Amino acid sequence: MNSPSSLDPIAQFLKTIRPRCRDTYKVYACILRGFHRYLAEQDAQVSADTIRTWLKQRILEWPLPLVIHRARLVDRYLDWAKAHDVVARNPLAELRERCGGLTAPIVRALLSDDPGHELERLRPLPEFGSALGPEMRQHVQLLRSLGYRAEERKEMLLRFDRFLQRRPDLQNLQNEPLPKLVQAWSEAGCGPRHVLDAQRCGQVLSEARHRLDPAVPILRADRDLRRRVVHQYRRPRVFTESEVGQLFEAARSFASPKAPLRPLTVYTMLAVLYCAGLRVGELARLRLADVSFDNGTLEIRGTKFFKSRRLPLAPDVVELLRRYVEARRAAGAPLHENAGLFWHEHLHGAYAKVTIQQLITKIVRRAGLKPVHGCQGPRVHDIRHSFVAHRMLSWYRSGVETQSRLPYLATYLGHKDIRSTLVYLTATEDLLQRASERFKQYSDATKRAIGGRP
Repeated sequence: MNSPSSLDPIAQFLKTIRPRCRDTYKVYACILRGFHRYLAEQDAQVSADTIRTWLKQRILEWPLPLVIHRARLVDRYLDWAKAHDVVARNPLAELRERCGGLTAPIVRALLSDDPGHELERLRPLPEFGSALGPEMRQHVQLLRSLGYRAEERKEMLLRFDRFLQRRPDLQNLQNEPLPKLVQAWSEAGCGPRHVLDAQRCGQVLSEARHRLDPAVPILRADRDLRRRVVHQYRRPRVFTESEVGQLFEAARSFASPKAPLRPLTVYTMLAVLYCAGLRVGELARLRLADVSFDNGTLEIRGTKFFKSRRLPLAPDVVELLRRYVEARRAAGAPLHENAGLFWHEHLHGAYAKVTIQQLITKIVRRAGLKPVHGCQGPRVHDIRHSFVAHRMLSWYRSGVETQSRLPYLATYLGHKDIRSTLVYLTATEDLLQRASERFKQYSDATKRAIGGRP
C-alpha cells in the first residue's frame, strides 16, 4: 500500500479506523472519494438533500444492505471531518440526534417516497407524553420513593404511553373509562403475553386511582391467561458438565483480529458468570476495585433489590482474574479503581451489558448448544441456573445437608429470601438421582432406628 499524502483527509481518516486488510482500505477509499466526486459534480455543500440524492443514485447500483453499510462509512467520515474542520456539518449526525441515533433507519427513510413523514416517525416520543403520562410518571415515582427500582413496571407503562401517543384517534378516548384504552391496546398487539401486559397495565393504573378514590373499580388481570403465559414461558436449560466444558472451549477459541484480548476476556467473563453465579448486569458493572486478590473475593455493589455482597471465589477463578488483569494492563487499559474490569479499547472503555449478552450468546452458538439463528435454545441466564444446579449436585455428592445450606446459597446469589432461590432449583436427572439416593439412606436409617428391616 502506498503511503498517502498527509494532506489527504480521506487517508487520514482511514488511518484512524485501521481497516483489516489492504482490500478493505482500497474499497473504503473508493467509496469516500466517490462521495467527494459526487459533491464536486453537483457543486453542492454537504446537506441532507445532497446525501439523499447520493443515496438515490447508489440504490440503483447497490443492494439496500450495501447502501446502508456504506452510508455508515460516510457518516463516520463526516463525523471525523467535522471534528477536524474539513466540513462544516454532518447532516446524518443531525438526523441521528433528532431521530433516535441509528443510521440504518435514517437511510431507509431518506430512500422512501416521503422522507419527511418517515423521518418524523423515527423521532423518539417524549417519555410519558400521553394524556395519561403524568399519572403513570407519578406512580413510578411513588414506587421508587418506597425503595423499588420499578424498571419493569416503568417499561410496561411506557409501552402503553407510546401506544397512546401514536394513536391520535384515541385522544378522545383518553377522557373515557380506562377499560376502553386497555382494550384498544390489547387488540393492537398479538399473542397472550401482550394481552396480559395490557391487562396488568390496566390493573396497575386502576389500583393507583383506587387508592385516591375508593369508588374507582380495580381492573383485574385474567388468571387463566396468566397461567397460560407462565406455562408458555421457556423452562430454564441446565447445562451438563460436559456442555460447560464445550462453552469454555468455544470461548478460548473466540479470536478477533481487532481485539486480541477478546478470547481471554470472554473466557474470564464466562468463568466468573458460571463459578460465581452472577447476573449479566452484575458482571458488566464490575470495576477493578471490586476484585481483591489478597482475600480472593469479588465485591458486587448496588445490585438487584439495592443490595451489595462480597463473594469468595475459587482459587482457580482468582488466578484467572489475576492473569486477565495483567494482560489487560499490558494492553494499555486504564488502571484506576473505577475503571471497568472487562475492558475494550473500542467500546468506551468497558463492555456494556448488552454487548456481554451478545458475546456469551455467540459462545453458546459456537459450542453447538443453540441454533445459529433465532431465540430458541439456552439463554445466557441459564448459566446462572446451571451454577445453582451444579452446586446442589456437588453438595449431594459430598454428603452435605443441602437444606441447611440453602440460606447461604440465597445470600451468595443476592436473593432476598430462599423462595427466590427455589426458582433456580431445576430438577435434572443427576440431581433427582442423588436426591433419591439421599432419601433412600434416610429411609433405611429410619427403619433401622425403629427396629425394622431396611
